Amino acid sequence: MRSSPKLLVVIVNYRTARMVSDCLAALAVPGTVPQDTQIVVVDGASGDDSTEVIPAAIRQNALSDRMSFLPLAVNGGFAYGNNRGMEHAIGRFGKPDYVLFLNPDTVPRPGGVSPLVAFMDASPRTGIAGSRLEDPDGTQQACAFRFPSPIAEFESQVRFGPMTRILERWRVVREFSEAPIRVDWVSGASMIVRMEVIDEIGGMDEDFFLYYEEVDFCRRAARRGWECWHVPESRVVHLVGQSTGVTARDRKIGRRPPYWFESRQRYYSKHHRRLYGRLADMAWIAGQSLWQARQRLQRRPAIDPPHLLRDFIRHAGVPKAP
Repeated sequence: MRSSPKLLVVIVNYRTARMVSDCLAALAVPGTVPQDTQIVVVDGASGDDSTEVIPAAIRQNALSDRMSFLPLAVNGGFAYGNNRGMEHAIGRFGKPDYVLFLNPDTVPRPGGVSPLVAFMDASPRTGIAGSRLEDPDGTQQACAFRFPSPIAEFESQVRFGPMTRILERWRVVREFSEAPIRVDWVSGASMIVRMEVIDEIGGMDEDFFLYYEEVDFCRRAARRGWECWHVPESRVVHLVGQSTGVTARDRKIGRRPPYWFESRQRYYSKHHRRLYGRLADMAWIAGQSLWQARQRLQRRPAIDPPHLLRDFIRHAGVPKAP
């Protein structure tokens, strides 16, 4: 009999208690996760009714025997919350084989997590793997990626079909696949990590408040020789942007928060020389400028956050020290 769990699931909540409740209900469906799975929900000082709603959901789904709730005194960000939850659960239940970082705005399909575990069991050099993320109607979302580069930054902003075809090999978003494919990084919305990787490189970098922490983590693992894979057999509904509001599709997008720009700058300053980061900034600005010019000429509706280009220029070139 195992003395520690096969899988540890960590969910970080910040004022999304009802979505967390739906996620927990999905995880409770038989076969969705291995039987000896432990789950910890971390609350990042939400200051709302999360500390009542989430424990009630735990009791309702009969998860008390394999579930832990950890309220924090501060909201230190996504990486901070995941690290505290992981530390808490390991201290209580022992080290698992794998840790699944799962967004609060996700709902695993029945049996949706188990294929990730099976893939990791069969692939000892795989350190990280990600699920197929999809809309409630099954439409696939971007969830498998290449590492960012200046060319990719330009392509992501210019949004011009012929240019995308020319630059396809550098495009950050990978092509959709029905079979597992090796990638540079996967979305942190549903990302499984081998415990050996965490032992080797440490947890998530807590200087990323939100965004880019999974890109950084996958890059650090890759430098140690670990592989990263996208596993489409693992299917998870992702209610895009509902936990942050930054990329939400069902309401007007607000101004992009400073922490997005700060995280992007930190990623480039941590992993690349200063010139490379500058080139990436200039490529992004060039692509976004061309896109805005085309929007005006063709009278297209604005789809980006307000003042995006101005805010980007203001934050560019002020990287935080690694």
